[in-house]
This record gives sequence, structure tokens and C-alpha cells, in this order.
Amino acid sequence: MSELYCGRSSPPLRDWGGRLPVALVFPEAAEHGLSTLGWQVVYRLLAANERLAVERFFWDSTSPRPRSVDSGRDLGLFPLVLFSLNFEGDFPNALKLLMDADIPVRAAQRPSWPVVLAGGPVAFLNPFPMLPALDGLFVGEAEAGLDDVVERIARTWIEGGGKDSALGAIAPLPGVLVPGKSPEPVRRAVVGSSNVLGRPAFSCFISSEAQFRDMLLLEVNRGCPYGCRFCAAGSIYKPPRHAEMAVLQDIVERCEPHKVGLVGTALTDWPDLLPFLRWLAERKVKFSLSSLRADGLTDELLGFLRHTGTRSVTLALEGASRRLRRAMNKHFSEEAFLEAVARISRLQFGTLKLYMITGWPDEGEEDWAEFEEFMSCIDAARKAGQGARKKGVELVSLSVSCLVPKAWTPLQWADTPDEDRLKAAMKRFKAIVGRHKGMRFAGENPAQARVQMFLARGGEEIFPCLERAAEIGLPAAMREYDALVLDVLSRHVDRDAVFPWDRLEIGVSRKFLYSEWVKYRRGMVTPPCPQDGCQACGLCGMDDFLSLPHGR
Repeated sequence: MSELYCGRSSPPLRDWGGRLPVALVFPEAAEHGLSTLGWQVVYRLLAANERLAVERFFWDSTSPRPRSVDSGRDLGLFPLVLFSLNFEGDFPNALKLLMDADIPVRAAQRPSWPVVLAGGPVAFLNPFPMLPALDGLFVGEAEAGLDDVVERIARTWIEGGGKDSALGAIAPLPGVLVPGKSPEPVRRAVVGSSNVLGRPAFSCFISSEAQFRDMLLLEVNRGCPYGCRFCAAGSIYKPPRHAEMAVLQDIVERCEPHKVGLVGTALTDWPDLLPFLRWLAERKVKFSLSSLRADGLTDELLGFLRHTGTRSVTLALEGASRRLRRAMNKHFSEEAFLEAVARISRLQFGTLKLYMITGWPDEGEEDWAEFEEFMSCIDAARKAGQGARKKGVELVSLSVSCLVPKAWTPLQWADTPDEDRLKAAMKRFKAIVGRHKGMRFAGENPAQARVQMFLARGGEEIFPCLERAAEIGLPAAMREYDALVLDVLSRHVDRDAVFPWDRLEIGVSRKFLYSEWVKYRRGMVTPPCPQDGCQACGLCGMDDFLSLPHGR
């Protein structure tokens, strides 16, 4: 096939002679890397270049030194180290990998090779807590120019040039931030400007060790049109784009998988979802779906899912009350949701999984009391769907996470939720769920959520804490730096506050985000992105961003 696909096979190992050795590092366990599309896209892009010798690294707490899973070589031997940062919790692991490989952690202490770069979703959210360790960042979608960046580094290395020459060569490129060399703010690199996802991502590797076992992951859409005010994906992956069915069919036919996992922010928005699932079923290819909206669950779709063996459905509630869901711009219909629950039960799905977030600004007892009533309505809808035979959804599982105000969302202006308030909310939700037979509750640890908030809101000033975390673990390091942690978490930001991530330009304007924060506090709704694309709207600033020439 024209694009590299290894499936269950090990990738070809290239000789280092005349090539740039590249360590592609996923600072989490292999099972997560093998289930992450972005990291696999990067491998595919770089492995296509004959001038590169790309090898894979994962986090392995049992290994005293980080070694390539492909050749066993030590990380310290590679002149180019590329980190794929998917979550803020990756920061200490990445630093620990450098330490264990005897690579100086701070970029200022590395005047010569290796070059240490990072990309991934965190690179265009808030990568700045990690910046002192990095020679540079790639900000944006890898398909929009990462291969050019690495090619320039390869050219410098092969010709015998130094590290400073390599950084100078990549500093002007689109999406690149080399501190002190690149003009700022750095514009996010984006593939295409239409609503069509021309090159959907798909797995390069399939493994029984992966979190999603033995499954070809296939990207159906990128970005989200709904504009939920807590969700960074709605901003950092604009414009919303859908893959074309024929392109996905071609990928499946070439890869010949036994099972396909469809990845996207709102799969039910894809008009070809049911035709594509039927096409897979005709070929006896099993499938799994990542996310569904209640208002997109037609009888036809649900009936097909049940007929083909799906036993559980997952839906998102997000907020405890109608007021909160309106404030967060959820575009949520309580009536449609309850109708979906009844249909799911009537079709005899065994499990209904519900997800929700707590810790919203001004969330309180009135919201929790309304949620108690709504859970009773959900239980009644489930029983109505079961009918006289009492066969249908047997388990309703509610998982509640804590709000982490993220960069590039209207809630970046919100205060961080207090830990005691989060604990009180979790206790209340657990009691509500416990009153209903056949319901189960799982809640996130508020203390762990506060760790995420610290990493998501901090800047370069928290790097010493991360260095210490690489040595003794993040919880212990945060206790040593308790004054710093309290300062970051207790900061109240006003309209004109300067954020660490203001050094980036992702396309959505700050003016628009702040107007959405005002709307949150007033409980006002903003319509979803139009299907005709950004140029038909002009509301958030992406139309101007996409109309500028590619580059700086």
C-alpha cells in the first residue's frame, strides 16, 4: 500500500549509515502508544523518509535505561529525540526518560546534539511547563509540516552540521517554536481549510498489547462543531472536518483488519456512519464506536448496533442541571436524551454508560437536587423501555470526572474548583446513584484532578517542580513545592490576564473566547459551527486564520 502499514509485524529496521537516527518517544506505556492515532501518524510520516532511521520508545518503569523496542539501542545514542505529548501528566515521564539516558534535562545544558523536540495535542494546548527541557516545539497537526521540519534536521546532521545550525534551519518553518529564534506567536499548523478531512488518520500498528486490542483505529472526523465551552478539542482542532466514506473504505480494504475502531468527537454527526457500518458488517469486520450523541441515535442506528452484537451504549450528560448544560453550551435536549434511554432499553442493550463533569463555576445544591430528579427520570425511561418483560438495560453506570479548566477554552478565565467542593459533589452524586437499583457510580479522585489543574495552568515557572517530580514522583514533588502549587491554583485571572499559551496562535480569537466566557456566566447559547465551513461563519476568527498564507 502507498502508506506504511505494519499491522502486527515489526517495522523494518534501517541501517544508521547516511541517515539521521530518530527516537520517537511516547512517554507512556506501550499499550497506550499503540492505541494513540497521533503518535502512529507521526511514525508513518517519518518512516516514509529514506534519510531517517526511526525507532520507537515507550515508558517502561521496569527498565533502568530507556531502550528502543525495535533495536534495543539506548535513547542517549539518538541525535534527534521527538516526544509525543498527549497529556500534561506526560511531563515528568519525559524528563525521567532524559535523565535515565544521561541526557541533560535542560536545553540550556545541551549545546550540542541531541535536538529534543515535542509535538502532540499538549503542544498546542499549553506545553510551556516543559519548555525549558525542549529545543523546540511543533505546534499543530503533524501532517501539516512535521516531515519538513525533520528533513531539515536530517540534512544538517548528514552534512556534519551542528545543533545550532539545525535549530536555525527549522525556526522559520510553519508551526515551529524554537525559543529565541522563532517569531512569536507561533501559528498552529493545520491540514486543509475545508470541512473535508482529506487524510484521515489510521493505525500503523495493531497489537494484542494495545489498550484497544487487535483493532485498526480509523479517524472519522476531526474537530467538533458544537462549541462546548469546557472542551479544548472544539478550539484546537478547528475547522471541524469529516472523512469521506470512500477513503475510509479504501483504507479498510488495504489493511484487511478483523476489527475497526471508529475515532471522532461526535460520530453520529457523520452522515455516512450507518452506511459505513453496514459496509463493514457485510465484510464481517467487527467495529467499535468512540462517542455518540443522544440526539443522533435513531431507531435505525440503534437497531443495527444491537443486531450486530453491541451490548453497551455510552452517552455524555456533562452537567448536573439544565442551567449548567446551557451555560456550557452543551446543546443538550433532556427530552431527546430520555427518549434515547428508553429506546436503548427497549432494544435490550445490557449497559448504559453515562459520563458527567463536576466542579463548574457556581455549581451547587440546586443543581444537585435537579440531577437527583433527572436520575429518577432516567431510571423511569429505562424501566419503560424494559416493558412488562422487564428486559432491557440492566446496569446504568455513571462516571463523574472533575472539571479541569483548559487553555484555549472560555473556562480558561474560571477559577480552579476547590478540592473540598469537589469531594462534596462526589459524595452527593454517589448517594443519588445509590438510591436506584441497577445503578453504579465511579468518581474521579479530586486530589488527582487538582494535579491536572496545576499542570494545565502553569507555565515555565513550574519546571523545577517537574524536574523534582521526575526523581520522586509528582505528588511528593508538589508537596515540596506547595507554595508554588497554591499560587498557580489560586490565581484569579481577569479579562486581560496574560496566559503562558498566548505565545501560540491556534486560530480561535481571544476576543471570541472571552465573549463565550461572558455567555457562560449569563447562561447564553451559541449555535454550532455551520456545515458550510468557517468562511460561512466568521464568528470565532478561524475564517481569517485559514485565509492567511500557510506559514508565518
